Amino acid sequence: MTEDRLLFEKICNDLVELKDTSEMMMDLAYSALLMNSRTLAEEVLLLEDKVDKLHTEFELLVLSGRGEPKEARGLLGLIRMGVVTERIADAAAEIAEVVIRSGEPHPVLKMVIEDAEETVERVVISEKSPIVGKTLREARIAEETGMWVLVIRRRDRWIRPRPSMVIQVGDVIIASGYSEGEEDFIKLVRGETSQT
Repeated sequence: MTEDRLLFEKICNDLVELKDTSEMMMDLAYSALLMNSRTLAEEVLLLEDKVDKLHTEFELLVLSGRGEPKEARGLLGLIRMGVVTERIADAAAEIAEVVIRSGEPHPVLKMVIEDAEETVERVVISEKSPIVGKTLREARIAEETGMWVLVIRRRDRWIRPRPSMVIQVGDVIIASGYSEGEEDFIKLVRGETSQT
């Protein structure tokens, strides 16, 4: 494989990571706002720092290419795409900051929160949890609790869940669902109940 091919693959992978992370941030920011969740808003702000670093690394990587002058226009397009994803991340962070700064939500938003049947919860996987070492598919979290996994944070990485992903002790699972399943979800993840 040529050096240029490896560079292009790295640029592609980094752009996909920027896009996916900014989309994840927007999902979490809206959830933080609608649920008035300071916890989720803080996750968004942590992700914003990550996107800033990813974006800088992405631009440096694109600029490091030894392309021909005719390829410069394509490289400029890549840089612009990176800028757009970073702006989306910034917008998500601004939404999250509204939640963090505003102690009490606006009365209209408060009515929406009170009427919402959905909830979002963030829980750390305990070593006692029966789902440790299982894939998300095997864990059957949605079937057992009615909560759907939105994001998994593993140390300093935020990961969109895949059915084949293996759950580890210390993973932070952010899930959304109907409020009736919230307690079951917390107990399952913390290992306070046995899974059937």
